[in-house]
Order: sequence, then C-alpha cells, then structure tokens
Amino acid sequence: MIRKFLLILAVFALIPAVLLAAADSAFAATVRIVVPSHDINRGDTITENDLTYATVDGAQLISGIPTKLDEIEGMQARRVLTAGQVFRSDDVRRPVVVTKGQTVTMEFEAPGVELTAMGRAMSEGGVGDTVTIQNPASYRMISGIVTAPGTVRATGIIAAPANSFARR
Repeated sequence: MIRKFLLILAVFALIPAVLLAAADSAFAATVRIVVPSHDINRGDTITENDLTYATVDGAQLISGIPTKLDEIEGMQARRVLTAGQVFRSDDVRRPVVVTKGQTVTMEFEAPGVELTAMGRAMSEGGVGDTVTIQNPASYRMISGIVTAPGTVRATGIIAAPANSFARR
C-alpha cells in the first residue's frame, strides 16, 4: 500500500517538473534582438528608423547583443552595418564630440576651487569617453572625461614632458 502511494506521489511530482522544463526550453528557444533595417554607412548616427527586430536561437546568443532599440539609438556606426546582421559590441560608439587636434576647455575641480583652461585634444571621444589632452603651457598630457562637445573634465596627469635639457 505504501509502495503504491509513493509511486503515485512520484508520478504527480514528476509531471509538473516535466511541464516546467518544457516551458523553459520553449521560452529560451528564441530571443528578440535589434538589427539594422537597412545598410548603415560608417559614421552615420543611428536612429529608430534604422533599426528593427529579429529573432535568433537563444542558445546561440552571446552577451552584449542589444535587445532594446534604446541601446543602439543615437550611437554612431564604426563600420558599414549590413541589414539584418547582428551588432557586435565594437560596431557602434558614442558620437564623437571631441576630435583629435581640437582645442577644448579643460575643467578642473577640487574642494572649493573650480578652474578652466584651454587644451589640445590628442585623441577623440564621445560624451563619457576618456581622452588625452595636452596642456599647451606645460606640455603635460592630461587624462579627462568628455562631458560635452569641446569640454573635458580633467581626471589626472598622464605624463610629464620629456625634458632633453635636464641638468646633470
């Protein structure tokens, strides 16, 4: 009698587990991702009209693939993007607002002190990117974060200038 009861209990416990496993595999079978709706040229800023959704096998999905339009919208294409192809993480970047060689405003902040100075960008970047700026007065390289077009918040000195006339 007990054996029969345990067998019936095991069958009833197994049925929900099988149904849950089947449901999980059905949900993981496909994933909706964002892809270009048409070819996008290098340097173009991506808008909502440039994007669409595609469905891929969930088992083949790798991390970093966008699943929402706002993850890509407003970004700039680093290369030609083909319609329907999956975005790789290095295919897009924030739009460049500081270009190499551009004169930029450097902002320095310390408790109770705010300073601004002009500098020359030695690399390019978008808002939030770290760039290298040369201080034209001291020729020191300064690291900074782009905060707006032509504006960088200084974060630290990278290197002092090499002085070939150093005293011995």
